[in-house]
Amino acid sequence: MEQFVINIGRQLGSGGRTVGEIIARRLGVKLYDKELINLAARESGICSEFFEKDDEKESRGVISTVVGYLRAPFVGDDGGVTNVLSNDALFKIQSDVIRAVAARESAVFVGRCADYILRENPRCVNVFLTADDADRIGRIRRRQGCTAEEARAMMERVDARRASYYNYYSSRTWGEAATYHLCVSTSPLGDEGTADFILEFAARKLNMKF
Repeated sequence: MEQFVINIGRQLGSGGRTVGEIIARRLGVKLYDKELINLAARESGICSEFFEKDDEKESRGVISTVVGYLRAPFVGDDGGVTNVLSNDALFKIQSDVIRAVAARESAVFVGRCADYILRENPRCVNVFLTADDADRIGRIRRRQGCTAEEARAMMERVDARRASYYNYYSSRTWGEAATYHLCVSTSPLGDEGTADFILEFAARKLNMKF
């Protein structure tokens, strides 16, 4: 079977991770979400805390990007990184990991600008997931054990951060229909039904049978 990649962008509480897991399980491929942090840390030799701290956050300083990336492989005598890497440098490292994974295997990526990073790969299906606010709030409350007000505030904060990250690195617009091949709300069909819908679309786009 020819290799392919399904990239999932998502609003907080829309079920992006869950739908991605369902799709990956049905296709027998790996899902990469937070796993990319550990993979990038392992392959670069940089402590995973650097990636976790700046996960899906736009750059704080463009000037330090090149210097930060060039210094990234070097460590001090104590085994620690000798400089504070910029967000741009960490993005570059994580981008290299995403491209390496896509080159060797079929996969499902959740977030982290994977659709943009793999924009030259013709075997990609780029999807954005949303949901009704009530469904998103309910999902967040079940997961976090918080109030509806706290869930809504979290939605607004995380979505704004994801949008800033995506827009900064891709020069595209996060969540805008023209940015993706398919935009879907998980509210009408639920997680399993949404996975079915995406797989049917992906099979048609990639001219494959799943």
